[in-house]
Amino acid sequence: MMDKNIRIIPVSKIFTNVHYIVPIYQRNYAWGVSEIEQLIEDIDSSIGDSNKNYFLGNLIVNQRDNNVYEVIDGQQRLTTLFLLESYLGMNFAKDGLRFEAREKSNRTLNMLSKGNKNELIEELASVEILKGYQIIDSYFKSNNIDKNDLTKKLESVFIVRVQVPQGIDLNHYFEIMNTRGEQLELHEIAKAKFLEVLDTEQDKKTAALIWEKCSNMHSYIQMNFDPSVRKYLFTNDWSSIRDNINDFDTIKEFIHSEDEDNNLVPLIEILKNKKLFNNEISKDEVENERFESIISFPNFLLQINAVLNNLEEEDSTLDDKHFLNNLSWAWGDADKAKNFLFHMLKCRVLFDKYILKREYARDYKETGKWSLQRLERYNDGKGDKPKYVGTFGEDNSQNNKQLRTLQSCLRITYTSPKTMHWISLILTSLLENESCDIIEILEDYCKTKVFESKFENSSGFGFERIVFTYLDYLLYKNGYSYLGKEIIPPLYDEWQFQFRSSIEHFQPQNPVEGESWEADDLDGFGNLALITVSGNSKFSNLPPEGKITSYPSIIEQSLKLKIMKELVNFDDEKWTEEKARKHKEEMFRVLKG
Repeated sequence: MMDKNIRIIPVSKIFTNVHYIVPIYQRNYAWGVSEIEQLIEDIDSSIGDSNKNYFLGNLIVNQRDNNVYEVIDGQQRLTTLFLLESYLGMNFAKDGLRFEAREKSNRTLNMLSKGNKNELIEELASVEILKGYQIIDSYFKSNNIDKNDLTKKLESVFIVRVQVPQGIDLNHYFEIMNTRGEQLELHEIAKAKFLEVLDTEQDKKTAALIWEKCSNMHSYIQMNFDPSVRKYLFTNDWSSIRDNINDFDTIKEFIHSEDEDNNLVPLIEILKNKKLFNNEISKDEVENERFESIISFPNFLLQINAVLNNLEEEDSTLDDKHFLNNLSWAWGDADKAKNFLFHMLKCRVLFDKYILKREYARDYKETGKWSLQRLERYNDGKGDKPKYVGTFGEDNSQNNKQLRTLQSCLRITYTSPKTMHWISLILTSLLENESCDIIEILEDYCKTKVFESKFENSSGFGFERIVFTYLDYLLYKNGYSYLGKEIIPPLYDEWQFQFRSSIEHFQPQNPVEGESWEADDLDGFGNLALITVSGNSKFSNLPPEGKITSYPSIIEQSLKLKIMKELVNFDDEKWTEEKARKHKEEMFRVLKG
């Protein structure tokens, strides 16, 4: 019999005759494009799997009153579901979700639940919640999702609502969950499976060390190791694994320290030092929270699985709904487990060296910027320190800038981790030959995606994102001139990709004034650009000339849009059907190379 404090609830009924309160100690709503789109994709793709029903996860609550629950954990997902169901026009209890002492948030939720989005005054609305709603709207339109179909699917998608015991110290409980998590993560189950098949205590401790250090994705792997281990595991400049470490057993053999008498100490003795299992990083070794990985550790494990099995773009290859099933072969016996663990470490070094990160430092401390850097050792006279230099020489070298922009093009296009097959493609190539041409590999990948999209026969919201983003990359790489005037210089320093998911009609679909265009020109590629959700909202139904004058920073989001602005300013200073048609032909020429 199920515990009375645990209820399995269909998402379609989560707000029926119930009220959820998000307490003041919880942070504001913070989900962005990747998290929101991942949730919708999970729901949309859940039906048709081998299991009839699909579980989104847990919602931890404390019951305050009859049908009134305080949200302890899961408020980001719960708020997103509220926005999604509001967007779908579903009915639920008045004040089904409320935030304590946050009137802007409550006002915004209330208006959205009533379908009164257009009546919201932006200055009086919660920016974060309104942005979440706009992301949902943009995703539905860009992917042509049927609202009725998704509403029906919500009946077969469930959340497990767990009520904490009465009288529990909620502040203490909340602290524990924030630091440790309230449930065993799937990757922790996988770790136990790997350790289970290894034969000796030394094997298990070596595996645990590799696992723990690789699991911290937001710093360079070298800095996760104790200095005494780092010295012998990596090359003298710290940039690579030593050549003589070529399998799991040689990691055991070659990781060692020196005692006071300069005698080598075997790994099993080193591992007795608890410091090796401490994931905290010395402030002297690396700036705290400087780097952010573009994927999580569980997603990284699925990438390794794809590399080792030479998996191509199969639907379930990188899907964490199939996490344990996808990895189960790797703990089939000790040899398979050792092989996986060795490649986990090797691929993690390659990942940090050649795959894009977000960097939060100096002028970009708050907003972050795309970063493609490798770690190297230097000595400041007091000891060895890390420094971060461009993966291909100088950070602003042509190859480094080009690859950084190409990878960020793919990152903002394929936002869901289960669609980031380009990462396993790079890792596979690097394992075979670290001198491979990554730019050529990824450009070929993008070209294939563009041509598979059948872009020349597409229209309006039917254009796939990769068509817009790869075009902007080509414009960035080669520059663009019109009638002898340089509009975009090659490798344009003042520009980088932003998370853009909204297809914008430069000539609006419903213009405030003037005649409407015919559908072929209105929805043609020449009249379209990809911009941020908030940018699309601000542009609204303004004419092109008004968009250029009022929101120059939004124009700069897209290099294609920057060209369209120059075409408006050229000649009669108007955006016409003829200009849009010529621009379409020119951009298709660029895409076809």
